Amino acid sequence: MAELVTGFVMPHDPLMSANPKINEQEKAEVLFKGMEEVHQRLVDQKVDTVIVIGDDHFSMFGPHCLPQFLIGIGDLEGPEEPWLGIERYQFENNVELATHIMNTGFDNGFDWAVAKTMTLEHGTMIPIHMSVKPKETGMKAIPIYTASGVTPLLRKKRAKELGTMIGNAIKSWDSKERVAILGTGGISHFVGTKEMGYVNVEFDQMVLDYVKNGNIQALVDMTDEYVLETAGNGAFELRNWIVAMAATQAAGAEMICYEAIPEWICGCGIMELTAA
Repeated sequence: MAELVTGFVMPHDPLMSANPKINEQEKAEVLFKGMEEVHQRLVDQKVDTVIVIGDDHFSMFGPHCLPQFLIGIGDLEGPEEPWLGIERYQFENNVELATHIMNTGFDNGFDWAVAKTMTLEHGTMIPIHMSVKPKETGMKAIPIYTASGVTPLLRKKRAKELGTMIGNAIKSWDSKERVAILGTGGISHFVGTKEMGYVNVEFDQMVLDYVKNGNIQALVDMTDEYVLETAGNGAFELRNWIVAMAATQAAGAEMICYEAIPEWICGCGIMELTAA
């Protein structure tokens, strides 16, 4: 039986690679060290495969196709965006496990969109490149995209159900795979609005406290209207955190780092989830 050995919540801010040198460089270095700490913990826990929960930002999808949740089960490369400053490269998917998760979803009322080949954008590629480091470690990656970047949004209750199903699918996989899951994005940030660059530290700390205490329901219960007004449209990405928390059945989390970085237009927090 496969084992879900750990999970993390973390940013996928594209400016970490596109604009790594900022005025408050000490804050940037805290985040870089945090991303490296995730990498080291994945290595130390002998993780074979990392499931990365992210969202598209009109780089891969668009008005012609807006899936509620999508799983990549085949060939992978990235990133899609050349302006990230990362040379595009290929890396390995765990096709067998991804297919098993897909089929478990189909068998339990989750009508996935499915991609047999993908060029990933920063919503999954930043954490893969900076923390999974597949070229260095040989770890496999399974990308899952949720509708948390643009409307219509995945309902947060459904995000929790999706995470629970993913966790159950991993446990039912007849293999000795050691699996980790990353819930990426957020926390507070306003994208393309007049408030862009404002970081609501109070909101971020509230969210981090919820995660620290394993209070997934508090995240599910926050209305989108409240999130939009208080923390910006970028904070809708907390759906990806909900998926990871539900998959791991997180009872709490250990803080790795947090920084409010207006130059990266985002409050960036990294925590390792602790299972019940």
